[in-house]
Amino acid sequence: MDDTAKYLIHASISADGVVERSDVVGAIFGQTEGLLGDELDLRDLQQSSKVGRIDVQIDSENGHSFGQMTIASSLDKAETAILAASLETLTRVGPCQAVIEVTNIEDVREAKRRMVVERAKELLTESFDDTVMTSTEILEEVKESVRVEDITEYQGLPAGPRVADSDAIIVVEGRADVLTLLRYGIKNAVAVEGTNVPDAVAGLTQERTVTAFLDGDRGGELILRELSQVGDVDYVAFAPDGRSVEDLDRASVVRALRNKVAFSSLPDDGDGDFRAAVAAANGTGEAPPDPRTESPTTEASSTPPADGPANGSADAVSEAPAEGGSGGTVAVEKPADAASTRVDADAATDPDVFTEAEVEAVAEAVEPADERPSLADHVQAVIADESGMARLLDGDLGIDDEVAVEKVYDTVEYADPAPEIVVVDGEASQKLVDIAAQRGVGHVVARSAGEYVKKPVSVRVRTANQLLD
Repeated sequence: MDDTAKYLIHASISADGVVERSDVVGAIFGQTEGLLGDELDLRDLQQSSKVGRIDVQIDSENGHSFGQMTIASSLDKAETAILAASLETLTRVGPCQAVIEVTNIEDVREAKRRMVVERAKELLTESFDDTVMTSTEILEEVKESVRVEDITEYQGLPAGPRVADSDAIIVVEGRADVLTLLRYGIKNAVAVEGTNVPDAVAGLTQERTVTAFLDGDRGGELILRELSQVGDVDYVAFAPDGRSVEDLDRASVVRALRNKVAFSSLPDDGDGDFRAAVAAANGTGEAPPDPRTESPTTEASSTPPADGPANGSADAVSEAPAEGGSGGTVAVEKPADAASTRVDADAATDPDVFTEAEVEAVAEAVEPADERPSLADHVQAVIADESGMARLLDGDLGIDDEVAVEKVYDTVEYADPAPEIVVVDGEASQKLVDIAAQRGVGHVVARSAGEYVKKPVSVRVRTANQLLD
């Protein structure tokens, strides 16, 4: 019967007493017998398979019974409506007063059509590669491929193309770290390829302004300790605890390099707890003093004002060659607030050493790390900007994960922990809200709301227009 049913009659039942399923079914057959004539007799309709079984779910509490029942029908619309209306004529179930109310007549074929549409959308997305790249995406794709291809070798070690002639270099752990920095436009990185620092890198550090940019683990500290013993380290930067440089996004790379600390300012107690020292230095908002009194000599140099900073300290400016020439230099100020991302190229106090590529990266950095965007900001970035992505947010509006729209179902279903909010550049489909309800997601924000056979009450669905208008 379920395969041939056209409609489902949904009704609620309440009784002033304790009744069971058999009482309800018996009352329906008994009180509708002869009511609609022989052609619409319920028993005859069931025997001819035009009406399915009566499915009743009923519970009792405090001397009252209440529940739901469903009847499948393959009759036409008019006959189904008459049959449904006849159910409301019941006044008693067993010895108890009862009320039956038809809540909905569901078109099973319409629900199947919606399922067909949803599945067709998935197949269209997964099976056909008809993505048209915008001119901006094409440009970025080409730029990234060029950056990756720019990786070279410096005496057998993975390095960026600017290592050989740059006054400032960045020492990282491995080839993947060099590739990550190249992807973000930083071309003066060289890898040590392990905890045993090569002689080539040790010698290079004697001639250049060196920033050690290492993973946020014990291995990074060990490399820094050996590098400081065999070479000359000027600045230190670490990836966040437990993360590798190769795993960082552009903003995290920029933030770590911006917050680098002079190596000479770090305490050396023999334990090698450099990460804690760097974190402490950044937490105070104070930039450590530059250990060098003179910057490397170039054709054009940039020096601090003759009278020095307002506090009387004589911070020196280290230099890096400008892109496209060997003589130009770039000096960048690090603001007093270590969390700020603003770059003031005209300021003259407390300068840090950055290459020109790092200047560009810092200038494009996102908002400060201690300021979380609002929900409207997330909606603007994901939906209004047509990102084609889905973003999973925690209760504090922090980003748990960000994936392509096609992967949102699996990502939400297996996310650990489950997100509080899902922002998706697409439709809040029946499948998505069902998965959200199962995982305990409270809010779904989408470009548009779907058509729902049954919408979970625990999930609030909103559109981008409701939040951005």
